Amino acid sequence: MSTKQLDTLLKFEKDKEQQSALQLQQSEQDYQNNLLRLSSVGDFRLEYMKRVSERSLKGIDSATYGHYHAFIAKLDNASEQVKIAINQAKALLEQRKTQWLVQRRKVQAVEMLRDKQLAKLALVAAKQEQKMFDEISIQQFIRRQY
Repeated sequence: MSTKQLDTLLKFEKDKEQQSALQLQQSEQDYQNNLLRLSSVGDFRLEYMKRVSERSLKGIDSATYGHYHAFIAKLDNASEQVKIAINQAKALLEQRKTQWLVQRRKVQAVEMLRDKQLAKLALVAAKQEQKMFDEISIQQFIRRQY
């Protein structure tokens, strides 16, 4: 494979790596956002429970208590939904991380191939240069003999 082809392939693979990195970053942000949502729902539930407790000390009727209880059940349901979203986000995050690592290895492999190709070309060029200097030296030696 020529150096130009390897350069093109390297650019292509680096672009794919960059896309994978962006997807990984987005997945990490989604995961963190879901963790924040879970924390917020939990904090809100705790605050709401405090209000219910304070209100119950003053006395509340059963209908109001039923409304409080129904709302707390909705908060618990929301919390469960966020936990499901967290698990899905974490699974996607792991998948994206694996994809990025695979793509990173591809880039490294192409870089290694390109470096080997460049080293090979440099060696050929050095040999040609040495051959040219040897020939010049031989010609100078022959000229001195005459």
